[in-house]
Amino acid sequence: MSKKDKLNQKIRRNPENIKFQELVTWIKDNGFSLDRVNGSHHIFVHPDIETPINIQKKKDGTAKTYQVKQAIKIIDGE
Repeated sequence: MSKKDKLNQKIRRNPENIKFQELVTWIKDNGFSLDRVNGSHHIFVHPDIETPINIQKKKDGTAKTYQVKQAIKIIDGE
């Protein structure tokens, strides 16, 4: 199993306590690119998906759980 597959399973199985940088890598692996950073908000866009992904880093270096769940839904097209 590749690193990408392991990261994908990790994020989908338990979206809590995901490191911010792992989430960024996973989002980019799914075809998104960083469009802009507005304060603490990192906005990612995809050429074929209308909805952008907005994520923030918590003080402990992890991603916000609700934003990880939102990113999963956007990538899955829900």
